[in-house]
Amino acid sequence: MLVGVPKEIKNREYRVGLSPSAVAELVAHGHRVLVETGVAAAVGYTDDDYRHAGASIARDAAEVFAAAEMIVKVKEPQPAECAMLQAGQVLFTYLHIAADPALAARLQATGCIAIAYETVTDAHGRLPLLAPMSEIAGRLAVQVGATTLQNVFGGAGILLGGVPGVLPATVTVLGGGVVGANAARMAMGLGADVVVLDRSLERLVALDNLFGPRLKTAYADRASIEALVPRSDLVIGAVLVTGAAAPKLLSRATVAKMRPGSVFVDVAIDQGGCAETSRPTTHDAPTYVEEGVIHYCVTNMPGGVARTATQALGNATLPYVLRLADRGWRAALRADPHLRAGLNVAAGTLTHEAVGRSLNRPWVDAATFLDEMPDAA
Repeated sequence: MLVGVPKEIKNREYRVGLSPSAVAELVAHGHRVLVETGVAAAVGYTDDDYRHAGASIARDAAEVFAAAEMIVKVKEPQPAECAMLQAGQVLFTYLHIAADPALAARLQATGCIAIAYETVTDAHGRLPLLAPMSEIAGRLAVQVGATTLQNVFGGAGILLGGVPGVLPATVTVLGGGVVGANAARMAMGLGADVVVLDRSLERLVALDNLFGPRLKTAYADRASIEALVPRSDLVIGAVLVTGAAAPKLLSRATVAKMRPGSVFVDVAIDQGGCAETSRPTTHDAPTYVEEGVIHYCVTNMPGGVARTATQALGNATLPYVLRLADRGWRAALRADPHLRAGLNVAAGTLTHEAVGRSLNRPWVDAATFLDEMPDAA
């Protein structure tokens, strides 16, 4: 199979779909790889690094999209990239289309086979291709939150860990999954007073066993949210419903009760955000103020630490890329229900239940679609 790797064009997105070491693995399996020139200059990989790994170098993205049977990216395709996608071409990347009906429509119109990292599952019900970026985003959320709390960034002038004689900041984390656990770890490491809210008692027990009495936990019902959020200096939105738009746990009225200069970092913004006041931002203009609260809602947070993120993402995605390339997408998806869970759009059809329901559009189960689709299609 000819695998293509274009340069990411989303604002300040420096990650790359395949590192040189991943390219070398594909080449060792007998595949060809076409990489856009300068694809990973920001993370320290040169065109020569890719050549030495066995890749060919394309002069631009158009050449990559025109030739490749499978496109491996990081972020959802932008309109200019959608225009280059071809019918039957495999796209393997983060999509987050449940919160983006326009992108869903564009992907359907191309006739491509769009497989989303964020809905691929494993035997334990986890999301193995979302996890590494969730780990990074959770840790980054505390870094950017702590920075934004400084006066020079418009914050209330609070040091997250406090000092002797001065209380530390209060950090509330909405969601106890991978993002939330990593955010809690970082915030406690900096000395903050941390509480995590979740609706899974099993998850709260696991967090309690993991972190001990330093971490406070609470069930995420409306009363707890409305009691804890207004007294928090930093709130981190770490909510995830696989494939679906994020629930709006924070009403505008609750946000308005937070102290002026407090900070809300919405890691769930890729899926539409978990507050009524959330809207997507970029690394160029990462924050805005709503109801006196500074909102940080960058949709590609891990792109700010692109070398770490590229390596972490590649560690997770490479086995699946190899599976798709070695067997072809139809055989690979038919054989592996967990990889099949990643199929969001195929030949103009939505093929993921949560996506279809979030978009309020017709959908067909991926297994049914594959059973009914002729191999030659």
